[in-house]
Amino acid sequence: NTPQSDVIPTLQGKEKARVLEMAACSLGYGFALTTVKKIADKASTSSCNGSAIRIKSNGGSIIRAKPLYFPPFSSTPNNGSIVRKVRRVSCHGVSTNPPYTTQYEFHDGSSDVELRLLLKGIGVLSSKEIHVDADGSSLVVQIRRLGSISTLMETKQLYGVIKPGETIWYLDDDQLVINLRKQDPELKWPDIVETWESLSSGVMQLLKGTSVYLVGDSSEINKKVAQELAVGLSYTPLYTQDLLEMFAKRSIESWVAAEGPDSVAEAEQSVLESLSSHVRAVVATLGGQHGAAGRADKWRHLYAGFTVWLSESEAADEDSAKEEAKKQVNDGSLAYSKADVVVKFGGWDANHAKDVAQASLSALKQLILSDKKLPGKKSLYIRLGCRGDWPNIKPPGWDPSSGTDASPATL
Repeated sequence: NTPQSDVIPTLQGKEKARVLEMAACSLGYGFALTTVKKIADKASTSSCNGSAIRIKSNGGSIIRAKPLYFPPFSSTPNNGSIVRKVRRVSCHGVSTNPPYTTQYEFHDGSSDVELRLLLKGIGVLSSKEIHVDADGSSLVVQIRRLGSISTLMETKQLYGVIKPGETIWYLDDDQLVINLRKQDPELKWPDIVETWESLSSGVMQLLKGTSVYLVGDSSEINKKVAQELAVGLSYTPLYTQDLLEMFAKRSIESWVAAEGPDSVAEAEQSVLESLSSHVRAVVATLGGQHGAAGRADKWRHLYAGFTVWLSESEAADEDSAKEEAKKQVNDGSLAYSKADVVVKFGGWDANHAKDVAQASLSALKQLILSDKKLPGKKSLYIRLGCRGDWPNIKPPGWDPSSGTDASPATL
C-alpha cells in the first residue's frame, strides 16, 4: 500500500536501475524523439558587443549572454574539405552594394586553417581591391573599389581563436586564399565559423562522452532544448519528468498537490543518482522548486555531467543581460548558479529551441577549451562515487558525511 511516489526514493541498486530501464524502454529512449525542423529565413537584426547578443525575431527576442553566438552559414562536408554557399553576413554596418552570393572551400590543417573564397563572376581585377581584416575570433573580407564597399564575408565568431598577426592572403586565379594561424593547434575546426553542424561535431568530440544536464525554472524549455541537443550530439535524450510520471502513474502537478514539492525533489534526486553513471545522454531536469536542481543540497549527482542553466532574462538589452547573469552567479542565492555555464534568453518560443541549443553548445565549447581536463575530471568524480566534492575533488577515502577531509590535498 505504499504510495507510488514514495517508491522511487527507496529503491536501491539493481532494482532501481531495472525500474528506470523499463520506464526508459517504454518511453522509447535510446532514439531521437524528434526530427529537427530547420528554421528558415528568420527576419532578424542583431547587435554584437563581444560577450552578449540579442536577436530580435518575428516571435519575440532572444537574449543570450556567455557566450556570443551568431549563426551565419550552413555547411555540408565534401571530400575532406568543406564547400559552402554563403551570403554576406554582418553584425553591424550595411555595404553600399547588394550582398554577393559566394562559395568558399575550407580546410583544417594541423596548425592553421585555409579558406578559399570563390570570386568567379565578381570581377575582381587586382589584389588592391581586396580588404581582409582578421582579429582574434573575427574575420571581414571586402571588395573596395570606386568609392564603394561590398562585403563578401563577415563573422565575429570564428570557430576558434587565431593569431591575427600571422594571417596570409593572396589571389589564386579566381579564388581568394586566406590562411589563418590557430591559437590552439590541437583544436580541430569542423568549419571556419560556429554553426549548428560545426558545433555539434566539435563539441561531441570535446565532451568525450560526458553527459549534459539542463537545469532551469521551466521543465518544458529544458525538454525542448534537450531534444535538439541530443540530435546534434547523437546523445540519448532523457527527461526526468517523463521517467517520474511513468513510474508514479500520475502527473508531477498532481504529485506536488498530494504530497508536496519535497517528495518530488527527493524522487528526482534518486533518478539523477541512477543516471549519473550514464554516458552520452542529455538529461532535461524538472523546473521550479519541486525539482532537485532548484535545491542547493541536491546537486551531488548533477555534477557528474556538464550543467547548463537555461535562464529567461528580464533584461532589456545585451549589456543588462550579461550583468544579470554575472550578478546571479556571483550572488549564489539560486541553486542554478552552481551550473557550469549560463545561457540567457527572453521571449521564449519553442520554435527557437534550436537557437538556444546552439548557444549552449558554444558555451560548452568555450568552457572545455578553457580547461581541457574537465571531461576527465568529471569521469573521476563519477568513479569516486559522486560524493558532492565538486570541483575540488578529495582523495579516495574521504567521507562526505564526516564534514572533514581525509587529506588536505585535492585531486
